Amino acid sequence: MKKLNSFFVALLMLAAFGLHGQTYNEYEISFGNRVHHEANIKVKFSNLENKVLEVRMSRSSPGRYAVHEFAKNVYAVKATDSKGNELTVTRSDPSQWNIANHDGTVNFEYTLYANRAGGTYSGIDELHAHLNIPATFIWAKDLGHRPTRLKINIPEGSNWKVATQLKDEGNNTYYAPDTYYFMDSPILIADLHMRERMIDGQNIRLALNTRATDAEVDDYFEEVIKIVEQQKAVFGELPKFDFGEYTFLSNYMPNASGDGMEHRNSTFVVSSKPINRALGNTSMGTMSHEFFHAWNVERIRPASLEPFNFEDANMSGELWFAEGFTSYYTNLIRARSGNITKEQYVNGLGGAVGYVINAPGRMYFNPIEMSYRAPFVDAAASIDPDNNANIFISYYTYGSVLGLALDMSLRSMDNGKNLDDYMKHVWKTQGKNEIPYSVRDLQNRLEEYAGKAFADEFFSNYIFKSDMPDYEGLFKKMGVTFKNTNPDAPTLGGFIRINNGIGRLTGNATIGSPLYEAGIEREDKLISINGKSLVGLKNVNEIISSLNPGDQVSVEIDRWGEKMTKTVTLAANTSMRTGWDQNADAQAQKRREDWLKKK
Repeated sequence: MKKLNSFFVALLMLAAFGLHGQTYNEYEISFGNRVHHEANIKVKFSNLENKVLEVRMSRSSPGRYAVHEFAKNVYAVKATDSKGNELTVTRSDPSQWNIANHDGTVNFEYTLYANRAGGTYSGIDELHAHLNIPATFIWAKDLGHRPTRLKINIPEGSNWKVATQLKDEGNNTYYAPDTYYFMDSPILIADLHMRERMIDGQNIRLALNTRATDAEVDDYFEEVIKIVEQQKAVFGELPKFDFGEYTFLSNYMPNASGDGMEHRNSTFVVSSKPINRALGNTSMGTMSHEFFHAWNVERIRPASLEPFNFEDANMSGELWFAEGFTSYYTNLIRARSGNITKEQYVNGLGGAVGYVINAPGRMYFNPIEMSYRAPFVDAAASIDPDNNANIFISYYTYGSVLGLALDMSLRSMDNGKNLDDYMKHVWKTQGKNEIPYSVRDLQNRLEEYAGKAFADEFFSNYIFKSDMPDYEGLFKKMGVTFKNTNPDAPTLGGFIRINNGIGRLTGNATIGSPLYEAGIEREDKLISINGKSLVGLKNVNEIISSLNPGDQVSVEIDRWGEKMTKTVTLAANTSMRTGWDQNADAQAQKRREDWLKKK
């Protein structure tokens, strides 16, 4: 999450030479009631000043941008002093506990309920403990500079092993140099499959919790290593991992929540894979995405996220780059490593590009402003309806297709330029020395790499505004086709689910679509189209497929008990697909080969 400063280095030296004198925040966790998803947690704060100790539970978590009220799962709170005398605990807000009149020591104890194993939350059961630190452990204000020590009590009779980026001190005790690093260090405890490989003097580890044979895990790990090597080739080197190690914490269990979450020297990759399903390529795209974050977001880091605020939402205008460009590389790296075929990769590009081109959200927000919306959409919880279907495009998708366009634009200049080398330039100038960046810094780095005119045009049109590049022309230069799959097919412009003869839109009517222009919304019940009942139908295309774009149809609806008929003018299908251009010229074929080949 942050660079190694002199304080961090000094702490490492103290740990290495076994020196004493540091006051630790001491944590202990036990799993006596794990069958009911509970953990017992004890924290000792000592050598305290004579003032109120303010203990907090985080409200946000590294890699997430919205607020999550983790304190809701904390209860049975108790505080005692060094002699075991119970102390009064008061509350100043929902996420804070205040303890006064202590004797310089506070032993803080609580029960945690945890039943959502994912990137943001924690999950505990008889088979494993999946701990995201902000969702698990409290911390104390004004004591964040102190090193932490965590003792993990492994349940008797279990085969649980511990995997984490925290420093292993032996005897199931783990060290972090300060609270910030501790909060960024998830933990997976289970009967883990463990694999590791030294690459350039650093240890790459896989800690995998799933049912799989040793042979399956061996094959899986080899695929992961190929991805690691191809990502290293983009930047020219691995980051310098703290403690010389990076760990994939991979938790693939039926009761887990599919997710991926980057951390400084590790990642949580989570899948709800059924117990008996073969391991295969499970979550390999997420593995690729999250490891790329070891450079792009953890060290090539937006200034807007430095430092991360654990008490509120975190807003950044750079997520189109931090998340979006990472998403562009996710499957490109898989194609280069051989995890998927080059044809599979190319054929999968068109859907995302077509979606962004056609999305009405570009009328409202450019990529920077789309990134600002992360606190509202990034696993954010609310109960009132929103209009995101019309105003929002995921910065993952938006950024990925812009990364694709930038890569194709650079390669089409035929002067040796490409996105790989631009990313390497950003790494060397911003990331390697961990100098946080702004959008203007990214523009300046592109100017240094590809020239002022090119950088100004790209950022002016596609980042500060929401114009779209000429994808059809760019794809053609790369030996890829990009075309409408069926331009003569008529459409109502929305997905309608039919249940018991009644049709309903599955989301808000899309701005500009035939249904929207006719004044039909998701709360309306569709009864018939052109006088034909929907009873017995699975899809409205059974009625409109014989018609043409521009034809008008009558749609009978029921709106809160009142029946009415709307006239809808059918539109043409706008779905776009990419494909391998078998007729590409020699120059385009060479660009395509250079783009997709193993590095």
